[in-house]
Amino acid sequence: MDAQEAHRVTGNQTSLLELAWLFLKIGTIAFGGPPAHIAMMEEELISRRHWLTREQFLDFLGAANLIPGPTSTEMAIYVGRIQAGWLGLVVAGGCFILPSSLMVAALAWAYVRFGSLPQIAGVLYGVKPVVIAVIVLAVVKLAKTAVKSVWLGILGILAIVAFALGTDELLVLAGAGLLAAITYWLRTERNKSRASPLGFLVAGTTSAAGSAFSLGTLFLVFLKIGAILFGGGYVLVALIRANLVARLHWISEKQLLDAVAMGQVTPGPISTAATFIGYLLGGLPGAAVATVAMFLPAFFFVAVSGPVVPRLRQSPLAGAALDGVTVGALALIAVVAGQLARTAILDWITLLLAALSLFLLMKTRLNSVWLVAGGAAVGMIHVWLLR
Repeated sequence: MDAQEAHRVTGNQTSLLELAWLFLKIGTIAFGGPPAHIAMMEEELISRRHWLTREQFLDFLGAANLIPGPTSTEMAIYVGRIQAGWLGLVVAGGCFILPSSLMVAALAWAYVRFGSLPQIAGVLYGVKPVVIAVIVLAVVKLAKTAVKSVWLGILGILAIVAFALGTDELLVLAGAGLLAAITYWLRTERNKSRASPLGFLVAGTTSAAGSAFSLGTLFLVFLKIGAILFGGGYVLVALIRANLVARLHWISEKQLLDAVAMGQVTPGPISTAATFIGYLLGGLPGAAVATVAMFLPAFFFVAVSGPVVPRLRQSPLAGAALDGVTVGALALIAVVAGQLARTAILDWITLLLAALSLFLLMKTRLNSVWLVAGGAAVGMIHVWLLR
């Protein structure tokens, strides 16, 4: 580990303007969902700015995967808190969410006006392979720090298999942390007392059925979803469907799928699907209310847990559990990257884009922003030539 990597970061190291600029940039160009967001944050925060060590970054990643809410947004909030205090927490999270929210609101306006989704397949055709390359490199670099032993490597492989088989994300992450902690305890304790199994219960509350739309009810629905959102995008779809389609009958199945598509094809957090739905139901006020309610729990959970994360390292047992969760989180990102690759690499052009992007990222200090822009240009040219 070099001197820069070993540098320990304390609070109030960064100006709010620099923090805002960085997360506005990431929120504007980070296509590809949470794995891409994490990868770009790794590049900017560790490789370029040296704001965090890889150990710190991985600790926050493990913590973000254990609390409800969108993981990449919570990573931004954690970084804002450690770099610029409580105001930095708000600035970093807000600036990361803002670009995607504005884009989704604009697309929702076009959707309502023209009755269908705007055609952006060309841009995505070229951007997705670049995103895959960014994710792969980030996973490799982070794994070098996270996999500290053969046992953690085995845990990572087991987690990959579990995720690939469709096991619930929270169960795998909690299981990896528990196994790592038990292993550490067995290795350090002389006695052979048997560890008792732990159970995990994640319960969501239900609200009374109703069909009359109001901004207040919209706020409460998305506040509840944000507060119990474990497990990522598919869980988000299930929660929105249960509340807004099946119970309240405010939107249709097609509108739900279109909302999720908007969250996926725009940069920034996928949870901005809430912005799209809010606009469909209540125009700009509805979009604002749904967005605030969706992300508010993430700010709260990070504010509460943020000061605790560095202290976990002071306890060897808690640190071992965090190591297990972190390896599990990297396994999840690796599996998602593989799933995305199947839809991103479609032909020799996209394969070449992915390979060239990975080569340039490994051999040069070229910012991924330029690669994303180049991929978008290639995609638009490809669609134009096919006309």
